[in-house]
Amino acid sequence: MDVLLLIKAAIMGIVEGLTEFLPVSSTGHLILTGSLLGMTDSKSKVFDIAIQSGAILAVVIVYWQRIWGALSGMGSSAQARKLVANVIIGFLPAAVIGFVAYKKFIKPYLFNAPVVAAAFIVGGLIILWVERRVQPEKTARILDVDQMTPMDALKVGMVQCLGMIPGTSRSGSTIIGGMLLGLSRKAATDFSFFLAIPTLLAASVYSLWSERHNLSSADLPLFGVGFVVSFLAAWVCVRWLLRFISTHSFELFAWYRIAFGIVVLVTAWTGMVVWAD
Repeated sequence: MDVLLLIKAAIMGIVEGLTEFLPVSSTGHLILTGSLLGMTDSKSKVFDIAIQSGAILAVVIVYWQRIWGALSGMGSSAQARKLVANVIIGFLPAAVIGFVAYKKFIKPYLFNAPVVAAAFIVGGLIILWVERRVQPEKTARILDVDQMTPMDALKVGMVQCLGMIPGTSRSGSTIIGGMLLGLSRKAATDFSFFLAIPTLLAASVYSLWSERHNLSSADLPLFGVGFVVSFLAAWVCVRWLLRFISTHSFELFAWYRIAFGIVVLVTAWTGMVVWAD
């Protein structure tokens, strides 16, 4: 296996792990990083989705006690059944829309630098508006995921579908959308993490299966490096984010999104960087 290719896989793993659960769009960052590294072929696109499983594992480990408590308590605890049911309900909209529209409409037309940059900027402006005008820490009616109803879960799940637009951010859509729907910052972040488990796992499995004819055993080192590095980066990021939101808003990420989107637009329009589709 080419050592340089493994280094590129590690870089992509770092990008995936650090951005998957922040409201900054891991897909957008992977598209742009892949363009710079020359990883834009069909196999690279499968790689981008497959290494999300490393980030999923990080969430499972960080929330292991809560997850195990919910799964093991389904037979005896109504609260446990409610949490599992809400995660399934929240997952369904993305499952349906992703199956119907992802390969035919979203992937062919939206995976490019201008769309990613525009989504970065618009998403940043929305975050600023929510943090300054809605003030979720004062108006939240749901302080913990256990207080969510099935309708709350469905609404957050529908908002999650916006994350299919590259540059929008799945986590950003669910967290900021959740706050708009009445969830506290902590509750919205927790539910976003729980919702990521079935959503990202389904995307990884579907991508690997549908592109299995383009893969071989020789690709295992590449995918293995991406998986491990993604897991480590995501584990650090999730633990940091949970501490960060206890005392900070998401405005920092909003300004980052706006600045990064502008950089992408300027470099693309001037030809300074060739952002390959």
